[in-house]
Amino acid sequence: MHVVIPYVVGALLFGLGVYGVLRRRNAILVLMAVELMLNAVNLILVTADVSLRSALTGVAIESWARPGAATPGTGGVFALFVIVLAAAEVGVGLAIVLQYYRMRKAVITDDVRLDTEVSGDDEERVAG
Repeated sequence: MHVVIPYVVGALLFGLGVYGVLRRRNAILVLMAVELMLNAVNLILVTADVSLRSALTGVAIESWARPGAATPGTGGVFALFVIVLAAAEVGVGLAIVLQYYRMRKAVITDDVRLDTEVSGDDEERVAG
């Protein structure tokens, strides 16, 4: 398989995620678009690791890594970190969205006011 195909698929997935973040109004769909972008980065990291390893076949490890080091799996390790960050992002993001929904009864991102604080009167007005 050509190395270019996963890079193109990753770029398309990332572009689709950027489009989703910029154009969606629902906060849940924005979070899904961010997850799509993170998965595209995972695909590119793993593909870069595999293509770099195949390009360096037959080259002594000491010529491109520190001496005495084992063969590093940097693409897979970085992908694992991105997966952990994505899980944390989902937890925090959903908690924020659920709290906002409890306060405002909507998750439309266009209506989110970031420059004002919510007072007790606003909470009573929304609830009643």
